[in-house]
Amino acid sequence: MRKVYYQYDPQHRVYRRVFPTLGQRISSWLWRLLLSVLLGGVFFIIYWFVINTPQVADLMTENSRLQSQYRVLSRKVDDALLVLHDIEERDDNLYRVLLEADPVPDVARQAGFNGTNRYAELNDMSNADLVVNTSQKVDMLSRKLYMQTRSFNEVIELSREQEEKLACLPAIQPVSNKDLKRTASGYGYRNDPIYHVRRFHHGMDFTCDTGTPVYATGNGTVVYAKWKTGYGNLVEIDHGYGYKTRYAHLSKILVKEGQKVVRSEEIGLAGSTGKSTGPHVHYEVMVYDNSKKNWQDVNPINYYFMDLNADQYEEMISLAENHGKVFD
Repeated sequence: MRKVYYQYDPQHRVYRRVFPTLGQRISSWLWRLLLSVLLGGVFFIIYWFVINTPQVADLMTENSRLQSQYRVLSRKVDDALLVLHDIEERDDNLYRVLLEADPVPDVARQAGFNGTNRYAELNDMSNADLVVNTSQKVDMLSRKLYMQTRSFNEVIELSREQEEKLACLPAIQPVSNKDLKRTASGYGYRNDPIYHVRRFHHGMDFTCDTGTPVYATGNGTVVYAKWKTGYGNLVEIDHGYGYKTRYAHLSKILVKEGQKVVRSEEIGLAGSTGKSTGPHVHYEVMVYDNSKKNWQDVNPINYYFMDLNADQYEEMISLAENHGKVFD
C-alpha cells in the first residue's frame, strides 16, 4: 500500500496532505534499488562463501585434487631433470671423450627457453605460479630429451665409425662382479694396510678367492707378463689408442708378452702375490698424456660402461667412495 504523508499547518490547526515532487520520488526509488542490490550482494556472498552448495564443494575438492597432482608432477619432472643432467654429464665427459668428439654446447642444450612469454595465457588461472612453473619444466625436459636423443644418435654413428677403437677400450671389469660384492676399494687416497700411512691408491681392488679368473678388459697386446716389485705377478696390456691396463697380485699368469688378447679373454688367476694382505685383483687404467709425454693413471670406475647399467654404476660409485678395504 502506498504511503501517504501529512504536514501540520499551525495557522489553521489542521494536517494537510503532502505530495512529493518527481525528483523526490525518483530519489526514493533509487535508494530503494541501491539498498536491494546491496542486500542481494550480501546474501549472495554469504550463500557462496559460507553456505557451500554441493556443486561448490565438488569444485573446491576437484581444484584441491588438481593442485596436488600438479605438485606431484612438478616433483617428478624435477627428478627426471636430475637424471637427464647425469646422462648429459656422462655424454659430454665420457662417451664423447672416448670417441674424441666435442661436447654438446650449452647454448644448444638450453636453446628455446628464452624469448617471448609462451605462458601468458596461463597467468589468469588460479595457482598460476604452480601451473606456469610446471609447464616450463615440462617444456624444458621435452627440449633437453630431444637434444640428448640427437646427441646419442651422433654418438652411435661415431661408435660405428670407431668400432675397432671401442673393441680396444678397457670397458668391463677385470673379474666377474655383476652383484658388485667384490668391489673392495676405489681409486684415491687410502690408508695403507701394511705401512699404516695415507697413500694414493692408483687403481681399484676386487676381492676374490685365489684362482678366480681374471679377464682382459679390452682388445690389445700383452707388453708385460711377469713379476714386478709391489705388484707381484703382473700382466700389463697395451690397448692402443693411448690406453693401458694392469692386473696385479695374480697367482698365475696365463699369457705371454707379445700375445694378442681380446676383451673377456682369461689372462690370469687372482691371488695374493707381491705387496698384498689377501687374495684380490688390483686393476689400473692408464691414459697417455700427450702434453706431458707420459702415462697417467685414471679412475677405472669411469670405464665399466659395457658392464654396468645406470643403477649398478651409481651403486659402484657409492661403494668405491666408502673406501672399503685396501688389500695392497
